[in-house]
Amino acid sequence: MSLPWIKGWGTGFQLVKLPDQGEPIDYFRFQITRPPFAHLWIMRLKRLDSLNDIAATEWNALIPGQNPFLSHEFLSALERHQCVGEQTGWLPWHVVCQDDNGRLLGAAPLYLKYNSYGEFVFDWSWAEAYRRQSLPYYPKLVGAIPYTPVTSPRLLLAADQPQPDATARAMIEFVLDESRQHSLSSIHWLFPSPADLERIQEQGFLLRLGCQFHWRNRGYRDFPDFLDTLTAKRRKTINRERRRVREAGLELRILSGRDASEAQWRTIHEFYRSTFHRLGGVPTLTLPFFQDIAATLGERIVLVLAFAHGQAVAGAISFRSIDTLYGRHWGCQADHDSLHFEACYYQGLEYCIENGLQCFEPGAQGEHKIYRGFLPTLTYSAHWIAHSGFRRAIADFLNRETPALRDYVQHWLQHSPYRDEVTSDAPAVAGSPR
Repeated sequence: MSLPWIKGWGTGFQLVKLPDQGEPIDYFRFQITRPPFAHLWIMRLKRLDSLNDIAATEWNALIPGQNPFLSHEFLSALERHQCVGEQTGWLPWHVVCQDDNGRLLGAAPLYLKYNSYGEFVFDWSWAEAYRRQSLPYYPKLVGAIPYTPVTSPRLLLAADQPQPDATARAMIEFVLDESRQHSLSSIHWLFPSPADLERIQEQGFLLRLGCQFHWRNRGYRDFPDFLDTLTAKRRKTINRERRRVREAGLELRILSGRDASEAQWRTIHEFYRSTFHRLGGVPTLTLPFFQDIAATLGERIVLVLAFAHGQAVAGAISFRSIDTLYGRHWGCQADHDSLHFEACYYQGLEYCIENGLQCFEPGAQGEHKIYRGFLPTLTYSAHWIAHSGFRRAIADFLNRETPALRDYVQHWLQHSPYRDEVTSDAPAVAGSPR
């Protein structure tokens, strides 16, 4: 067999890019069986401008653990209802990898970004440094779930393929090629799983650490059993906060996305919008988006509504996978003492315990969460910078930021609300086995 375009014969495998013939870029994976013969697997990679270009069943077959944010339903609804697109600066640039028979081997949700809004890994100072040097930082390429700081796979891989690592590597190299061809300033994979982070780092990406506050279920029988693991001071605080909500005559109800009525969804959306307006942000998720995913994701949406005299006065929006609850949005009509803690944390903790969920991730940042049972947890992002000078400068920045971040995590571990025998000295890593 004559294969003049294959270079570097040897054991194992390598990826080889074919000459561009106007078709989607092809990569070949081959393994030497007996020189000079090789077994070939053809992998065809292409970019999608819309998730509607691929069947939901194919895409969803790649998603582990029923993660709601990676689902075709969630991501395509963002596109249909103008939550992403030119108006928000999130242009879909999804990548898919197929074998020679058209079977989907892998996919990666990606977006061409014209701003840094909704990412939760802050690089505004990097963009400002580019501007001062009269260099364009935008557009950049981001591998993330829009407006969602949740650690999960960024390289979605079919489970029953012969070489998943080869597929992952092919997608990363394809993304690098696309970025160079379009003269993009950078690539940013945000909140990747530990397995994906390792694969991405192998291609020369810079590592950046972050911190969130997560709760782990240690087999609690009920909420009082969880409280028993806390120090007396923290138990007293939580009991006092919950008592204040009850004494105010507030009633809390938990609903699935499918169970909420159309009127309730309108109210919840107004709560969501009010928080952004109060803080000077932009509420990019539209009511039609929420109504859409309420029908398609249904039981994977967990709503907490607070009522006063039969009238909804506050609400929290969470999502769930097989083993994790993700707190995402909150809003209220008026301030009620401790209601935020009850709706956003304590109701979610009770839900996790009652339903056997192993982890509760209540969103980004917020040191106040530690006193309510959520411990500092490391998150990661990976960054490729095209400009060699800025790559060195950003690498230097990260070398100084990383130990400071680790010191921050250790500081808050010392403020753990748990008794000494409960808290580990080492922080957990988001996305690691429960």
